[in-house]
Amino acid sequence: MTLRVLAIDDSRTIRSLLDAALSDAGFEVHLAEDGRQGLDRLAETDPHVVITDINMPVLDGFGFIEAARRDHPDRPVPILVLTTESSPALKDRARRAGATGWIVKPFDEARLIGAIERVAVV
Repeated sequence: MTLRVLAIDDSRTIRSLLDAALSDAGFEVHLAEDGRQGLDRLAETDPHVVITDINMPVLDGFGFIEAARRDHPDRPVPILVLTTESSPALKDRARRAGATGWIVKPFDEARLIGAIERVAVV
């Protein structure tokens, strides 16, 4: 079975890097530019794992996580935060919102792929 990953980031460069790395690893990749679009893609694609940035326009990563957990309580999809932020307070806020893990940019492809494979709900 091919793992489906939804990657949400407002940076075109990061989306491209994620798409290339994850596609090369054999994942089916879906992309979104912000949290609002991410919520739409979440409903459309039924991913096994979500990767989201925190700082985005329209709806930030915290808002995405909270809405995904509130609107889809029956779908415990793991959500990995991928961001340049590293403060303990933000990590704690993400955990309380429902994030599964936290990865700091720039990301190491092998470590990211390993994290996805560890948390994926198939």
